[in-house]
Amino acid sequence: MTITNPLHKNVEDALSWAPNVDASRIGVATIDGVVTLTGHVPSYANRMAAERAAKNIYGVKAVTNDLEIDLPGNRTHTDPEIAEAAGHALEWAVTVPEDEIKVSVRNGWVTLEGRLDWQYQRQAAWSAVHDLVGVKGVSNSISVKPLEKPYQVKEKIEAALRRDARVEAQKTKIETDGHTVVLRGDVDSWSDLEDVSDAAWSAPGVWTVDNFLVVAS
Repeated sequence: MTITNPLHKNVEDALSWAPNVDASRIGVATIDGVVTLTGHVPSYANRMAAERAAKNIYGVKAVTNDLEIDLPGNRTHTDPEIAEAAGHALEWAVTVPEDEIKVSVRNGWVTLEGRLDWQYQRQAAWSAVHDLVGVKGVSNSISVKPLEKPYQVKEKIEAALRRDARVEAQKTKIETDGHTVVLRGDVDSWSDLEDVSDAAWSAPGVWTVDNFLVVAS
């Protein structure tokens, strides 16, 4: 008699439903809430889409993404070509300030550096380059400038969590050390964990978020 692992099936179903994921080329393994993805995808964007699909499943505590990127035969590009394309993509991104970000590329891996005023600008810069053809990965080393006093940061994050109906704010403990935010406590799902993290990053003046939240079984 075959025993079906519900979490394993739910992750496979989620990958099958994701419009930008070819589930037929992805293998799934689950152990104690930890999901491991193996196989091949055609781009970094597809790799991240598969990871997001798995993380959004209730009961998933962590995802190990071992997917390899197989670029289509005639769509490979040199590092200078990728760097040029990334520069143009950042220029066209309306939420990313011009001339504030330095781009470097090595073996298809893009590194972004610079300082911006807001986390949403940092995220927008990553989004602008992560799905370019030839990109195998993105390291977002952009930092966020201080705009608020440290004690105000905690108050703004707590207020944001109270406004978010998807998150049980009382389960989350927020600590601040200068412009670093430390998150502790339990959340019900990986998507809740990301919602809390996004709220922390969205507060002005946050440079770093140390996320020690745990997805409860």
